[in-house]
Amino acid sequence: MSKASTPAEAINTADLYDERGDELASISLQFQSLGGRSHFSGRARTIRCFQDNALVKSTLATPGNGSVLVVDGGGSLGTALMGDMIAESAVANGWAGVVINGAIRDREAIARLDLGVKALGSNPRKSAKAGAGDVDVDVKIGDVTIRTGAMIWCDPDGILVER
Repeated sequence: MSKASTPAEAINTADLYDERGDELASISLQFQSLGGRSHFSGRARTIRCFQDNALVKSTLATPGNGSVLVVDGGGSLGTALMGDMIAESAVANGWAGVVINGAIRDREAIARLDLGVKALGSNPRKSAKAGAGDVDVDVKIGDVTIRTGAMIWCDPDGILVER
């Protein structure tokens, strides 16, 4: 699927917000769309970590069942929290997408994968691999709190989360 393509079942966030309004929170932080899927949605799983991607790697190596992994990397662009090998694992394990409040690397390879990816940017620098962080905790990105299990919708216009 090319970056410009939109699956027939894709939900546009602008239309969804018009329909549901204040039932949804809109993340105002400006993320880049970096994956091969322009539109993706699913139940959120969450990770809070800082410049350490061990939990991202281990979580995306488990069955995703169409979920979206939301990673609060503290907005750091100092190291990448996901590269092409971890993204390939996400595809192989059935994840719909990944939202990273931080950086990725291997962006050209990731753009060719059937995976939705939103991140603040990229950095070729590897992260630590100590496993520091928390899984399935409430994370706050901008002024929006995301809890594990909440529905999340992403497209080139932005990110919506059910309240």
